[in-house]
Amino acid sequence: MKPISFSSNLFLSLLLLGACQAQKPTTGTAATQSAIQAPAAPLWQSEAYAVYPDSVVQGPYIAKVLSPTEMVSNYKSPANEFLSPKLTFKFSINGKDNEMISGKDHQFSCLANGGTCEAPLITFGQQHVDTTAIPANTYLAPNTNLKLQLDMRPVLDAFKKQGYYTAFNGDKIYKEDFKGVFVAGGTDPMIWDFDNLANHKELELKDPDGDGIYETTLVLNAPKEEKLTANRWQLSKDISAFPQYTSPYPVADALYNMSLEEMIRAVEPDSTFRTGKEWAGVWTRDISYSIILSMATLQPQVAKYSLLRKVQDGHIIQDTGTGGAYPVSTDRIVWATAAWELYKVTGDRDWLQQAYEIIKNSEEADIKNAYDNTTGLVRGESSFLDWREQTYPEWMQPVDIYASENLGTNAVHYNANKILAQMAGLLHDNQAAARYNQLAETIRKGINEHLWMADKGYYGQYLYGRNFKILSPKAEALGEALSVLFDVADAGRQATIVANMPVTPFGIPSIYPQIPGIPPYHNNAVWPFVQSYWTLAAAKAGNEAAVMQSISAIYRPSALWLTNKENFVAANGDYAGTQINSSNMLWSLSGNLGLVYKVLFGMNFEASDLVFKPFVPKALAGPRKLTNFTYRGAVLDIEMNGYGNEIKTITMDGNTLANAQVPASLNGKHSIKIGLANNAITGDQVNRKEVLFAPAAPAVAYAAGTLSWKPVENAVTYRVLRNGQQLLTTENTDTQLPATSTYAAYQVIAVDNQGLESFANEPVVVPGKVQQVYELEKATATATGKANLPYKGYSGKGFVEISKEKNTRLTMKVTVPEAGRYAIDFRYANGNGPINTSNKCAIRSLKSGNTFLGAIVLPQRGDGEWSDWGFTNAVQVRLEKGTTEFTLSLEPANANMNGEVNQAMLDYLRVTKLD
Repeated sequence: MKPISFSSNLFLSLLLLGACQAQKPTTGTAATQSAIQAPAAPLWQSEAYAVYPDSVVQGPYIAKVLSPTEMVSNYKSPANEFLSPKLTFKFSINGKDNEMISGKDHQFSCLANGGTCEAPLITFGQQHVDTTAIPANTYLAPNTNLKLQLDMRPVLDAFKKQGYYTAFNGDKIYKEDFKGVFVAGGTDPMIWDFDNLANHKELELKDPDGDGIYETTLVLNAPKEEKLTANRWQLSKDISAFPQYTSPYPVADALYNMSLEEMIRAVEPDSTFRTGKEWAGVWTRDISYSIILSMATLQPQVAKYSLLRKVQDGHIIQDTGTGGAYPVSTDRIVWATAAWELYKVTGDRDWLQQAYEIIKNSEEADIKNAYDNTTGLVRGESSFLDWREQTYPEWMQPVDIYASENLGTNAVHYNANKILAQMAGLLHDNQAAARYNQLAETIRKGINEHLWMADKGYYGQYLYGRNFKILSPKAEALGEALSVLFDVADAGRQATIVANMPVTPFGIPSIYPQIPGIPPYHNNAVWPFVQSYWTLAAAKAGNEAAVMQSISAIYRPSALWLTNKENFVAANGDYAGTQINSSNMLWSLSGNLGLVYKVLFGMNFEASDLVFKPFVPKALAGPRKLTNFTYRGAVLDIEMNGYGNEIKTITMDGNTLANAQVPASLNGKHSIKIGLANNAITGDQVNRKEVLFAPAAPAVAYAAGTLSWKPVENAVTYRVLRNGQQLLTTENTDTQLPATSTYAAYQVIAVDNQGLESFANEPVVVPGKVQQVYELEKATATATGKANLPYKGYSGKGFVEISKEKNTRLTMKVTVPEAGRYAIDFRYANGNGPINTSNKCAIRSLKSGNTFLGAIVLPQRGDGEWSDWGFTNAVQVRLEKGTTEFTLSLEPANANMNGEVNQAMLDYLRVTKLD
């Protein structure tokens, strides 16, 4: 069907919709007549859009409800309009960010002549800046051809002369490891996702005549049909087996029915959930967050099958991801909250026992591999924010991400331990219950001690750095919501968080402020499922304005696009500008449905009952019904009237329902009626903000006692840190450092005139007087040097292979000249997979005698790139003067997600005195 043409005038648009209705009759005469009437007053509106009882309006775009089973929309993505011809890009060897320092890009004004523009010859590593002025109202024309030519002769000459090319950051790229050169950038089809460049062959440059000049031609701003959404949705599936919802608000009713239909479409033939229209298969975090929102309630058997699909050898699977998945990412444990939700909904005791063992096995491994006894927190990537450069500084390697300690990930670990304690109690294991309650309390204390920002009124996203960590002050929407929902924050802080979190015109972004130079996906983006968790948190904190804004932020995109998309750009509200996206997204549709069950009707499932705690904003007042709702052995027809968050009356089958609790033992069909108190809800603060970008991280260098950096755009001052503590604040771009003989790690943070802070730079380290290196091929009696292997770049005479078969236990003796606190790490290589996918991160346990000191994590550094050496995480220990014997061993808890390959090459052991 061709798109319907609409005028920007609202009344005329509705007339046109009515005319369209007249041409194609549908069910519901009253609904058809309403299509030609101007809408009532908006339920909610902002400068960006408005939600009406039966429509959503965003500028010239209108979605209109014709009946509870049909909607139309004239939305068209503006993604191909108004693109700037000023291009920024970089070149990349082997798909890594290795041409120039962060923030230093090539610039070219693509003012196409006849549909083609050709950039001048650029030499790898030498910045090209085009100063051509771009005339006003000049945009990049559709289907513009861009020809790029890259002089790679300096790199190739280095390969010939010395066997490797040294990148700007000192990394050696060996001739044998050279796979190709790619272009990264911010204009489609270019992407800034270096880790995925190798998967985009159209971004690879070639040298067909062998002269060292690589070239390619890209088609920029190509219109894509997939950027267009359907202009009509009409129910085509039978949804009668599921709860039926009706209210005075047609837009809510229609979106509920559309989400039910999309849920049915998301069930695969094997009775597991599909992640989205574009994403086949079950993903641990996706399915878990979806089950918590509503899928446990609606499809408990499919939810169970899906959860079990993510179990291997009695442990929860961490999906492939940064550095080889687990334990760089540790948010697999959200599975526990989903499994607990499924038990609370079904009361299945066999499932309780089965899930308990799986969660316990997984958490016990995490205690060894990821728990930080110093802070009380759990290490690992931010939950769901698993695309590293989207939310982390560019300099952070996978091992740095493993060592970070994140709000959302810690919130789900806290809740998993609380759940283990409750499960243990139900299974009469009181000793285990006490243990897991104590672990939970330690994490909660760590979150509140190390991540809370009293000046902002919410938590920071994560601790990051190396030997001395600092707090990133970015807000992280999902983590903040979970801290409220799981009671990590007390009641006072819950209200403060909801009132102070930055909310942008189209919704709550995944992080705030945004990172400059990174395209929308997690950065500069809103995810509807996160918005749903934020709605739940706002209701729990008693903030009516936040709840209404959040519901509207969910209704707008699903109505205009007639599907539940995965994400959209925070800056303009459009779905087409993000790096990847999908329709019919499981966790998005689950959140849309969850608004009805968990917010409006306030259904709280507990181990022994269902408790109603409704939250109905005054703008959504009125009668509503939810019929055919299954709760364990009962089927409930529920009617509710009024508004507010207090129940005035509640009856079941005409009798008062004490404490608004439906007992788990209830069977048969029952009628529940709820009258709300129409009470005023006091919480009404929303911290509305524009989409703002923090300054770029400074590029910092150290020489002859001076720390210096290049000016950062928009920065007005710089904070200089030493070992994680502020040393000084300056407006200059250099500073003389005090003389010291002890270890010092320096970082600089740029601050703009709004107080927004950049990430800190990679720590610049002055080692101090005690740093020792132990060549493992000499220091380890049980190891054998491997210098005969075709690997480059190791020090000494060789290196040591560790795997499931070789050197599963290494013994090392370290002698230090004085007592103190030391950092122990290893130089290693792991070429078993790329940085961003696969599951072959190697893990080992470091011990002194029988004392466990910590996990040593060796993430993947590049597929087949065994000459790419880096350092593991550092384990900090107190050493006395003299000799200490250490062992590095493969323990049962060190199993990774691959199961078969747990391998790395060790070059040397490094010991650094920190005090």
